[in-house]
Amino acid sequence: MRLAAWTRTVRAHPILNPAALLEASRERLGEEPTEAHRPHLIAALEWLARAQDATSGGGIARGYSLTWDPYFGHRGWQAPYPETTGYIIPTLYAAARHLSCHDWAERAERAARWEVHVQLPSGAVQGGVIGEPAAPAVFNTGQVILGWLAAWEETGDGAFAEAARRAGRFLVNAQDGDGHWRRGSSLYARADATLYNARAAWALGEAGRRLEEPSFCAAAAKQLHAVVRLQHANGWFPNCCLGDPERPLLHTLAYTVRGLLEGGRVLEDEALVRRAALAAESLAGSVLDNGWMSGRFDQDWRPAASWSCLTGEAQMANNWLRLVEITGDRRWAEPVARVLRFLKATQNRASADPGLRGGIKGSAPVSGGYGRYTVLSWATKFFADALIRDERARVATVPLHPSCFVLA
Repeated sequence: MRLAAWTRTVRAHPILNPAALLEASRERLGEEPTEAHRPHLIAALEWLARAQDATSGGGIARGYSLTWDPYFGHRGWQAPYPETTGYIIPTLYAAARHLSCHDWAERAERAARWEVHVQLPSGAVQGGVIGEPAAPAVFNTGQVILGWLAAWEETGDGAFAEAARRAGRFLVNAQDGDGHWRRGSSLYARADATLYNARAAWALGEAGRRLEEPSFCAAAAKQLHAVVRLQHANGWFPNCCLGDPERPLLHTLAYTVRGLLEGGRVLEDEALVRRAALAAESLAGSVLDNGWMSGRFDQDWRPAASWSCLTGEAQMANNWLRLVEITGDRRWAEPVARVLRFLKATQNRASADPGLRGGIKGSAPVSGGYGRYTVLSWATKFFADALIRDERARVATVPLHPSCFVLA
């Protein structure tokens, strides 16, 4: 057993994986991003297209490992991931509108139909990737609801509305009386640290409003107010991490901010928007001049990691841009340019490796503590969202989004 573990560790070491070593070297040399967003956006979308084409049926690969991955047992494209495919769907529809290119809408619809095909009999969406045990996961279910709502709005196909309704009923039935979801947590995350389920509550509230299901809105409000009751006075969220609740990931903190923000919008509850803004303000203050943010934060909002979580940075760029749109206060946009410039500098648009080219890695440096040596579908999705949002903000006083893009 020890020999097998040692063999896996050695096999995964970057020194035996030239692509990982080459990318680490490129990072040390640095790369100047283009001022324009469009080349970076197209590269990110093309990566998402290759991630979809790498699987069968329309789902989008979880990511692309630059090293031999000891969990998946190989290097390269990983299996399709229902959770992130779900919320990539609105991104692809938004890209179709933004770029006037219907191909992206076709990809979005293909992904949405695949999600219907893999939906569990309970209405839930499974945790993990296809091929792992098909156990229901609350958070994942919420993310796919957002995709089905976007597909329904774009196509008018009632099958997507029905899938979202079944998923919403699962979430309502899985909720405890105090508003939290303790049953149906993913097998791949800590069951006692899921305040980021606020993002699933947003999806449930969105479904309630669009599908005229009042019980969905009531359950969403119950969960979001349960989150606020636990939120610290300085805006920090406890019990909000995949693995270390004392030093939560920027990724999961950003999920929670977005859940409160959009949930407050959907439910017309300004108190929820204010609580989201409290955390967003502290995170805005943590952005360095070069756009770098810590990958983790302690309860006093002190940086708690030496690496950056690129997913979380992209998410926060979206959160600040959404705060501009929701509140009308342009001061929220102040950190966005720095963060996007930093993110663009981490994107490798020149690699001959199709799994690296155009995607966004888990961490900077690539050896960091989140998504180590992996290009992630969700990091790339949030990066594309932020570029589209920022481009639209530059050409309109009040950015006009197709309503499905609110779901991205």
